[in-house]
Amino acid sequence: MNERNTLKINNFGHLEIGGADAIELVKNFGTPLYVMDQAHIENVCLAYSEVLNKEYGYGMVAYASKAFSCKEIYRIINSLGLGADVVSGGELYTAKCTGFPTEKIIFHGNNKSEQELIEAVSSNVGIIVVDSFDEVDLLDKISKNANKIQTILIRVNPGIEAHTHHYIQTAKIDSKFGFSIDSGEAEEIIKYVSTKSNLKLKGLHCHIGSQIFEKQSYVLAVDKMTSFYKHIKETLCIEFDILNMGGGFGIWYSDGDAKTTVSDYADYVKLIATELKRNVEKKGLIKPYLILEPGRSIVGEAGITLYSAGNVKEIKGIKNYLAINGGMFENPRFALYQAKYTVKVANKMMDKGVKTYTIAGKCCESGDIIAEDVLLPSVERGDVIAVFSTGAYNYSMASNYNRNFIPPVVMVKDGVARYVVKPQTYEDLVRNDI
Repeated sequence: MNERNTLKINNFGHLEIGGADAIELVKNFGTPLYVMDQAHIENVCLAYSEVLNKEYGYGMVAYASKAFSCKEIYRIINSLGLGADVVSGGELYTAKCTGFPTEKIIFHGNNKSEQELIEAVSSNVGIIVVDSFDEVDLLDKISKNANKIQTILIRVNPGIEAHTHHYIQTAKIDSKFGFSIDSGEAEEIIKYVSTKSNLKLKGLHCHIGSQIFEKQSYVLAVDKMTSFYKHIKETLCIEFDILNMGGGFGIWYSDGDAKTTVSDYADYVKLIATELKRNVEKKGLIKPYLILEPGRSIVGEAGITLYSAGNVKEIKGIKNYLAINGGMFENPRFALYQAKYTVKVANKMMDKGVKTYTIAGKCCESGDIIAEDVLLPSVERGDVIAVFSTGAYNYSMASNYNRNFIPPVVMVKDGVARYVVKPQTYEDLVRNDI
């Protein structure tokens, strides 16, 4: 467990999240339950903004809301002065429902629909990141019909292969995202956009992947992007004044990962900011407005999912299955790419591990597993099972598979817990059925 002031073991030997006893949370809200530590979210956001302002002085942290999107998270990040990165009409709508300033919204996506682009333009979204020639044509037409000049960035692929799972690498030469710098495609799309009268190209966007610990990857990406900015300045006489370096900062999930603190997270921002300053001065470029888009690192470790232990099935000499009342319908990441998690018994935090379990979900799928080979105290039905670092890409990827409920979300701060996403009902499951 990556302990902090708001995540620790209390005097009862129970897991404590945001000042609240996990066992009391289960009594009040049931299981399965997503629990979010609001103070940790706020601390990471503030650290990012403060470091960006101190080390660079000209830019914006935009929360990558694909990691976890609901009305309350937009209220929190807006109160802290952050922008937001959205990737669908649904995320845009959710942000707008809270009065989020649309000029601080960046709209991403490799295949935005025409309706989504219309909604983005009509909502006065600050920046749209384009990712295809077709999208350039469509967005120019939509902007012209709306009598608007839309600010855009182009997503490019710098060819930096960060060491992470291949499903979440996004800057390989064969990625579905962006235009390759090395192949010349990025330069071609820049030329093409310059012919469009209703699009204002202000700069480029790159994102090299997710769950990245190798900070040197960001050094290489900054060097590659600024060198390309210099090339475009010299060959096309275009000087960009925005650079979006994306996010992808790694977080702690299990013993194989570094136990990061808030200041460790902020070091990513410091590194990118200082490297950009150095490269801009060295290469004779104007200082671009720097945008960073962390998501997982803001909400990932803030989230803990609580379950109730069910059946224990012992296959002698082979495996012990511990069944929980959740599964791949609210955490599909193990099934998708064998994501690793840390699991504890929240009501037996001081007890020693005596038995190895595979944590199995309740779905009718052999692959419905949350974690394998987990050493735990002897588990009994009704024990509370805690899975750590589930704040990112769990609720946002959840489904009603097998007509299970997507669990509610509670936000906890200073020992006070409240719903930010209420529980589903059977009526919710059939609401759209004909």
